[in-house]
Amino acid sequence: MVLDASVTLEESFSPPADSVLWRPEFLLGAATAAYQIEGAIAEDGRIPSIWDTFSATPGKTLAGDTGDIACDHYHRWQSDVELLADLNVGAYRLSISWPRVMTRDGQPNQKGIAFYRNLLTALRAKGLKTWVTLYHWDLPQHLEDKGGWVDRDTAYRFAEYADMISRELAGLVDAWATLNEPWCSAMHGYGTGHHAPGKTDVVFATQAMHHLLLGHGLAVAQLRANDPAAQVGIVANVGRGTTTGSGAADQRAAWLFELQHNNWILDPLLKKSYPSALWALWPGAEPMVLDGDMDIIGAPLDFLGINYYFRTNVVSDGKNGYTEVDLEGVERTQMGWEVHPDGLRHLLVGFHRDYPNLPPIYITENGMASDDKVVDGEVDDRSRISFLNRHLAAVDQAVKAGVDIRGYFIWSLMDNFEWAFGYERRFGIIHVDYATQQRTLKRSAKLVAQFLAQRAATTA
Repeated sequence: MVLDASVTLEESFSPPADSVLWRPEFLLGAATAAYQIEGAIAEDGRIPSIWDTFSATPGKTLAGDTGDIACDHYHRWQSDVELLADLNVGAYRLSISWPRVMTRDGQPNQKGIAFYRNLLTALRAKGLKTWVTLYHWDLPQHLEDKGGWVDRDTAYRFAEYADMISRELAGLVDAWATLNEPWCSAMHGYGTGHHAPGKTDVVFATQAMHHLLLGHGLAVAQLRANDPAAQVGIVANVGRGTTTGSGAADQRAAWLFELQHNNWILDPLLKKSYPSALWALWPGAEPMVLDGDMDIIGAPLDFLGINYYFRTNVVSDGKNGYTEVDLEGVERTQMGWEVHPDGLRHLLVGFHRDYPNLPPIYITENGMASDDKVVDGEVDDRSRISFLNRHLAAVDQAVKAGVDIRGYFIWSLMDNFEWAFGYERRFGIIHVDYATQQRTLKRSAKLVAQFLAQRAATTA
């Protein structure tokens, strides 16, 4: 990681006295995803996913890493729940592995469902709120073989999955999120090829996005019918775009970056339309939209999950698009992403301004990767503590500006399989030794637990 000279590594997690974090109703939690931690890819009836296929393909992931074992959470979930309870967090965000709970012919796989039922029951017993994401990128491979998200039929198969699993787990979930980061699923999965299934066609990407959002809307109806006491929403990753250019074309480039990264998802959800300027950016890539689709996609939400990590600097490409240009001398994480907390504040305030029907917001992912090591039984991740302090301050500033933000989930609970980057990049507040599966609370985890214990004591 590169640190700017102005950055001070912090040794404490200490929100100011007037911070929203001190409010007992402000939810502070931790998050994971099924494929990144569970392992056990061929146990108890689980069928292959696109990430099993992609990560097993030479050259697709760093060092050829796969999620075959990951953090072995499938076998260690009980002790992981104890760790969560020790952190004093109020909620745990997890995802359901679609290939683990549904057979090829669309029937429930009761062994896979039992895993999640037991996990959710244990979390509830510890007093944790359960936030469950239906789709965190692990599409069953047999559906990809039929066209994946480029095929409209996959949206209907997703609705059937949502119907089945919400009936099976009704009463155990506090909040359902239909999709995690449809931008990544569509663009990196079908546009750039960086993620599974590795397709590289922007026409595929825009059609996949439409079907992802259609599947979301169809699933919302199923979730509300089957589990009416639970909240229902979606999780979008958003990005701040800025420019170092001085001309109007450069300013437009930054606007276009945010248009394709943010409005591409939020406009259909909250305005029931795609921003028309997208199709000038991607000529010929406008998806096929059938009558009634946008009303389904725009179904009212109980919450909007926002995932934020970094800012992107762009300039005009001299045509109708933009080119990314790295800034020199800025703080970056192990991922190479710039640390830019004010980007989060800026986006949240902008969404509040631009979408009159914006539902309550939860920051469902925010965190950083660093090259953490265990030294004498301790992991001193002061850079992460600094990152969390500054981003939570940005959230607090947005709340004070009028944005309805009700919680924040740290990404992630533990080090895990970081998709195409394998196991090298460590996002967790709990260190995982992948050879032994030993868990070690990092300094950040201990300080968060300490703060939450203090908050509970002062508000009791």
